[in-house]
Amino acid sequence: MGPSPPVYLDHHATTPMDPRVLELLHKVQRDHFGNPASSGHAYGWAAAQLVAEAREKVAELVGGTAREIIFTSGATEADNLAVLGVAAAYGPRGGHMVISNLEHEAVRGPAAAFVRRGGRVAIVEARGDGRVTVDDVTAALEPDTILVSVMTAQNEIGTLQPIRAIGKLCKDRGILFHTDASQAPGRLGLNVQRDGVDLMSVSAHKMYGPKGVGALYVRRRDPRVNLVPLQFGGGQERGLRPGTLNVPGIAAFGEACRLAVELLDTDAERLARLSGRLWDGLTGPLDGVFLNGSADHRLPGNLNVSFAGVRAHQLLGALTVLAVSSGSACSSAETAPSEILLAVGVPRDLAAASLRIGLGRFTTEAEVDFAAEKIVGAVRGLRDYSPS
Repeated sequence: MGPSPPVYLDHHATTPMDPRVLELLHKVQRDHFGNPASSGHAYGWAAAQLVAEAREKVAELVGGTAREIIFTSGATEADNLAVLGVAAAYGPRGGHMVISNLEHEAVRGPAAAFVRRGGRVAIVEARGDGRVTVDDVTAALEPDTILVSVMTAQNEIGTLQPIRAIGKLCKDRGILFHTDASQAPGRLGLNVQRDGVDLMSVSAHKMYGPKGVGALYVRRRDPRVNLVPLQFGGGQERGLRPGTLNVPGIAAFGEACRLAVELLDTDAERLARLSGRLWDGLTGPLDGVFLNGSADHRLPGNLNVSFAGVRAHQLLGALTVLAVSSGSACSSAETAPSEILLAVGVPRDLAAASLRIGLGRFTTEAEVDFAAEKIVGAVRGLRDYSPS
């Protein structure tokens, strides 16, 4: 028998598929291979029905309507469509956007492209607790601001942003508001109406669904949001995302959304309890342990922790029995300190000594205790090896 796989504690990078989602994915791949655009026969009708049902489930997750859901390949594509689609549709009215310095590259990249095309972008800096403030967002607005984009929950440090207050601010000013909510489903309740959100990006693989599918919520009323498509083809998804729909992935995504809504309260409570247990397991035996980001306004199940006197890449090398990371999945192979941690004022030595730990739906108490034991042992060993 070979070695056991490492305990998976990197749920902000991706999540394992829920068995119920995987079962549906396989069933649709096997039994419903029709093209939903084939309206002349039963295979196409069955596929179209599956897509329609999934669209309803995604809409329920975010608090919108089915007609406001555009299926994409994931949150990165959704973010690009939101930012650049708004820029192209509303650019003649104004050339200014506001984003936070906490955003994923999927928002920062399109914003940079907007600047290269002649637009202007203001970047609001988060405070030391890893959160932006409404006052700072307000100060960044200009008369021709067309879009504000602030993520719902930060993917490295797990901090929750004041989305509802920012949404009200934008609504009062007649400015469109986009949020990347990839990390939130199954951990937080989402409601675009309550929070004044005009565009919201979500991704299946962050919520126990398959990779390669996501969605963009696009408000249709009060106001009706117009987007210019980035791709062209057969006119699918209201012309905003052409191409034959990924029916198995979309159906599985819908099931993942249904489960996220159904299990929200129990999952969130359990994740918060487990992360508290892990924190106690680290801080009881060790000193020099620092939580990065707000202790109160953070995703349940997220811990971003710095250990004084060690280096993250050394710690990861000593923790092959655990699947954890030192930053976002897009940059975890780098040895430089996390830009996000530096941006919120974490000292460089502690930023270079951080672990991002993400607990999930299937994480057990035994795994949390095992992780705490292994991390404590690794930190002690590294500190003993290099006492300075």
